[in-house]
Amino acid sequence: MIAPHDFLRDFPARPTGDLVNAVIEIPTGATDKWEVGLDGVMRWDMKNGQPRRVRYLGYPANYGIVPRAVLGTEIGGDGDPLDILVLGPARPRGSIVPVVLLGTIRLVDDGEKDDKILAVAADSPMAECRTPAALDAAFPGITAILRTWFQNYKGPGALTCSGFGTADEAAELVTAACRSFEESAAARQ
Repeated sequence: MIAPHDFLRDFPARPTGDLVNAVIEIPTGATDKWEVGLDGVMRWDMKNGQPRRVRYLGYPANYGIVPRAVLGTEIGGDGDPLDILVLGPARPRGSIVPVVLLGTIRLVDDGEKDDKILAVAADSPMAECRTPAALDAAFPGITAILRTWFQNYKGPGALTCSGFGTADEAAELVTAACRSFEESAAARQ
């Protein structure tokens, strides 16, 4: 368990301007699955009493959540904090990283919509890219790597990727998830 922050409530979703904060749960390359729960505590994700580990290549990007944002069921989500992928070098678990939104990665996990925000650190050379297409033009193959990883890390057929959305779609998803958080019991804990 990482303390003492409430990673869901202690930080703003949007620190300044168009930037969004990302709370890093899993650094690039890691296989240990950590997560922030609706209680705001970051802990190793457990399944059947055992710590979860990805049994595939390590995560292709820093994986985390947007604080004060929940992908509520009323907006087609799973009721958990909004997931975000931050491309680039590994950042320490528990870091709060201001990011630029690039788009979304459209995923279906066990029949449920599980879209994730795609972003880059504001201080990254990749921050000049503002769309998944621009990212692929400047850094060929990144979206193919993400698609391949997500479609395979849980085993064949467990998760599907239908492509990538725009930065505007990502911003709309963050806004909707922040609204969902504010209207939910999670905000009152």
